[in-house]
Amino acid sequence: MAKITFMGAGSTVFAKNVLGDCMCREALKDSEIALYDIDGVRLAQSELMLNVLNKNINAGRARIKTFLGAENRRKALKGADFVVNAIQVGGYEPSTVIDFEVPKKFGLRQTIADTLGIGGIFRALRTIPVMQDFASDMEKVCPDAWLLNYTNPMCMITGAMLRGTSIKTVGLCHSVQVCASSLLDTLGLYTGEGERAGLRWKTAGINHMGWLLDITLDGRDLYPEIKAAAKEKLAQWRMAKDRKDKSGNMIRLEIMLRFGFYVTESSEHSAEYMPYWIKRNYPELIEEYNIPLDEYPRRCVEQVRKWTEQQKELCENPSLTHTRSHEYGSGIMEAMVTDIPYSIGGNLLNNGLITNLPADAVVEVPCLVDSNGVQGTYVGRLPTQCAALNMTNINVQLLTVEAALSRKRDLVYQAAMLDPHTSAEMSIDDITAMCDAMFEAHGSMMPKFD
Repeated sequence: MAKITFMGAGSTVFAKNVLGDCMCREALKDSEIALYDIDGVRLAQSELMLNVLNKNINAGRARIKTFLGAENRRKALKGADFVVNAIQVGGYEPSTVIDFEVPKKFGLRQTIADTLGIGGIFRALRTIPVMQDFASDMEKVCPDAWLLNYTNPMCMITGAMLRGTSIKTVGLCHSVQVCASSLLDTLGLYTGEGERAGLRWKTAGINHMGWLLDITLDGRDLYPEIKAAAKEKLAQWRMAKDRKDKSGNMIRLEIMLRFGFYVTESSEHSAEYMPYWIKRNYPELIEEYNIPLDEYPRRCVEQVRKWTEQQKELCENPSLTHTRSHEYGSGIMEAMVTDIPYSIGGNLLNNGLITNLPADAVVEVPCLVDSNGVQGTYVGRLPTQCAALNMTNINVQLLTVEAALSRKRDLVYQAAMLDPHTSAEMSIDDITAMCDAMFEAHGSMMPKFD
């Protein structure tokens, strides 16, 4: 019987997906589930929801317990085989608001700000210390557990855990599983029932900037057909005057046509990972490429608005049920428990898996999971242009991890100065001043940096 500890269990929808998935897998049905959060109301709501789910789809076989607050964290972790991490330090208010509003005062605009850029850097700086506390507890009460990290910025947090602690960690995202299908859906290709039965693909790179290295259908390379369709549709969408007549996936198609390969993460994310799209001197690009500025705060506000209605469906519905999602978490746990291999796209330290990226970078590669754990597969060299784009992000990630582990303020400045979007828009003096303003706004929410 496995013990699964869910950190940030107040994320009710995500807890349903991951833990509901576990209840759908025979090897995990009898698990002990420990729910941990610092928000008592949200923790109680998730407990209520999972108890109903456990009864309806699992015959009550799982044992569910809750643990509230830092004083109970070690109890929640004790004896865990798997620890799922889904925390968001600082929440929407005040932290996400700070990540967007302070940079705006310096003229820097963002879309999501959870992975790279000034928002991603400071999200990492306030999250990594909390993760170090988790690791310290895990080293004492569940040293052999696997940490399944879902929290962004993925590469920075996973890298800090793998480089700064002894905890076995894999970073998991939602993009890899749907990368190929999102490309075909955008272009309206092979949409009929069963037409994609022979579809095969391979991705590798870094989180949120992995590359669809090949895509085939019954052994036939689809890239020539895909690129021809993308060129035609992108030209039409760029010329459209109304946003409703445009695709939301235009940035990814442009990247593919310019650099040769489709990228794993969405256009709203990708727009702020490069210096080409969000530019004060070319404001027309925002409309032309349908770039949703301030997209993440908008989603947060909408989630808060909808929660009352959603809460009733999830927490007050005695008939609540669940079908397995595309999240990797439960499959990883099942594979380790049963020794039946399972394939994922996971985030691990590179250590030679991608030969033209640094060994200490966190890369997202195909992985095999069994009772031996998560094992990354050898990829070799990425196309030079893909590795070069990855490096512009890795530079920021490595410096941010160093800054978080050493608490050196100069490294934070350097990470921001090397960020592609930030450095394209701002002077060195303004970047430094913006970082200082971010530190001041966060106040005691993060440790002191010298």
